[in-house]
Amino acid sequence: MKYKLKHKTQYTYANEVHNYQSILCLQPLNSSKQICKNFKLVIEPKPSKIYSRTDYFGNIQHYFSLHESHKSLKVTVTSEIEVLINNVQLFNTITCEEARQRFQTDHALKVQVLLYQLPSQFISWDDEIVAFAETCLIPSKPLFEGILDLIQKIFTEFKFKSGSTNVNTPLKTVLKERKGVCQDFSHLAIASLRSVGIPARYVSGYIETLPPKGKVKLEGSDASHAWISVYIPEMGWCEFDPTNNMIPQQRHIITAYGRDFADVSPMKGIIFSSGDHKVKVEVDVIPLV
Repeated sequence: MKYKLKHKTQYTYANEVHNYQSILCLQPLNSSKQICKNFKLVIEPKPSKIYSRTDYFGNIQHYFSLHESHKSLKVTVTSEIEVLINNVQLFNTITCEEARQRFQTDHALKVQVLLYQLPSQFISWDDEIVAFAETCLIPSKPLFEGILDLIQKIFTEFKFKSGSTNVNTPLKTVLKERKGVCQDFSHLAIASLRSVGIPARYVSGYIETLPPKGKVKLEGSDASHAWISVYIPEMGWCEFDPTNNMIPQQRHIITAYGRDFADVSPMKGIIFSSGDHKVKVEVDVIPLV
């Protein structure tokens, strides 16, 4: 599949901003799974310089600063993405317990995945999350099958409700209230896996959404998306989407990998101003013939 991707973020400030510094994580990755072409970043007001770098996780980040007063900021990213066909092995016989033992005894593997087994800024766990995880990740069950059961459990038992949570909502609250968005469901799935010793990481990106039957797709109606990547011995990193109860294929576009949302936030920065601000985000994932 080939897509044209457009992501526009508009900030409007009640009072003038006199100084702004930001780090963007908005450029889709080039990998064995996809090719990113014709990437373009436009920032208004225009900064004097935009710096790019590759972070610890292999993601592409851009840094800029604005030293002139402004009351609005618009960041527009466009690119063309070709998502390649991924042949996914749908079954692996290694059990949850065998995998956990492998992560403990294989020193080279342990060094490679340890970072994704530990708590991180938005992901920690307690006895409730461990109990939640153990209903699916049963020691004698194949790990791949256990992960499928886990994402199905989240999909069926939790309600997707936009605006019901924010980035600082504790997983304990999400687990109790049984509602949230893709970010919450991905964090919960990762916490569940890490709580029983299985390395898992956060994936940020986009998914092509389809309009209701007979309806025209509205411009700007797509959104950023999040899912998970789990290390399965003999298979490597495998991706799962708990929000949609599916294995990502050609409708998923990858922007970045990290321990959790904090590592891959699309925009984060510091402003020198007073007063409130409003933000509007529009995303389009348009299939190309």
